[in-house]
Order: sequence, then C-alpha cells, then structure tokens
Amino acid sequence: MPDAVRRFAGSALFWPVAALVVLLVVDVVAIPNFFALRVQDGHLYGIVIDILKNGTPTALIALGMTLVIATRGIDLSVGATVAIAGSVACMWIAGAPDPTAPSAAVVAVLLALGLSLVLGAWNGLLVALFGIQPIIATLVLMTAGRGLAMLITDGQIITVANPLFAELGGGFLFGLPVSVVLAAVVFVATALLTRRTALGMLIESVGINPTASRLAGVRSRGIVWTVYVFVAL
Repeated sequence: MPDAVRRFAGSALFWPVAALVVLLVVDVVAIPNFFALRVQDGHLYGIVIDILKNGTPTALIALGMTLVIATRGIDLSVGATVAIAGSVACMWIAGAPDPTAPSAAVVAVLLALGLSLVLGAWNGLLVALFGIQPIIATLVLMTAGRGLAMLITDGQIITVANPLFAELGGGFLFGLPVSVVLAAVVFVATALLTRRTALGMLIESVGINPTASRLAGVRSRGIVWTVYVFVAL
C-alpha cells in the first residue's frame, strides 16, 4: 500500500469520505442519471447542482459551527439568527421607496450581516466574558430569536420582488448557482485562514485545553468570542 494511501486511511477524514462514497454509490444505483448534467442557456442543471444549491445555507452554517465546536462550544441559535436576518432584510426591501432597486437589496444584505454580527457578539459575550455554558447561553437567543423575527414581520409571510436580491438566491454565476459560488469562496477563505495562519492552531488549542492555552499566552476569550461572531455572520 502506498504511503499516501496508508496515511489517508489513518486520517480523521477516511471514514467521512468513505461514507460519502457509499452514499453516492447508492444514489447512482437508485437513480442511474444521478450525475447527469445539462447545459441550458449557459447554466448547469442536474440533480447534483440542485443538491449543492439547496444545501448551501446549511453548509455555510456548518462551516461556522465547525469553528465553534473546535473550541468545545455549540451554538443553538443559528436558526434564529437566520430568521432574524432574513426578516430584517425582507422588511427593509418591502418598505423601501423602490422595492425593486438594487440599492434596496444592497442595504438589506448589509443590514442583515450587521445584525448577525451583533447577535454573534451577544452570544460570544455570554460565553467568553461571563463564562456561561455555550448550550445555555445560545439557548437564550434560540428561544427569543424566532419570536423576535415574528415580531419584526408581524407574523406575516413577507414576499419581495427585487431582481438583485433574487439573483443572490436563485441566479447563476460562471454557469453555477450564485449561492454555490459564494459558499465555495467562503469555504476556501476559511480554509486558508485556519490552515495558512496561526488562527487555526489557536482555535484548536483553546478547544483542547483552554486553561493551558491561557497560561501559554493565548487570548482564549478573544478566540471564543470571534468564533461565535463568525458563525452568526
């Protein structure tokens, strides 16, 4: 067995990759054209493309949650954060002087991201500064967040017809769904940040032993606070 294969077989990625391969094999057996792709109007379509597009929101949340879990934490409020950010964005567009203007979509996205930073900072404050257990600290926003979203929208389903906003969720870029391209960019940026800088090592050190990390000079509170802000963003 080649050394590279032997090293991969002993790595933590082996079983997840093996499970994915088995799952894909089952999919191909059940649906022979599972990997079939077609090009229409310069855009890629197919089952795999649909899975990637529909799984993008969850994948982005999982990416942020990975860093939180690496610090021995958890964030139960991610769904509430999505609900609040989405409701604020749609309410802004719906109430804009021109709901179809690109500027309305840009401001809505910036408001949603800014509010997400505030919500993440709140969770990080409870966990890092006040020392509350993550599952309890984030349970606060999980419980109140969805109610807050309902309060923002007055319990109504808000629909908007903004071309730019719709393009972010359902448009195409380079032949792929925009959401998939954005997710790929975020994944690559996060991988570079955590594997090509010391940040990844610091996050892992805090998760393995926060006390030893603090005694070694690592600002563990700042690291913990940062990952909660990141997952919310």
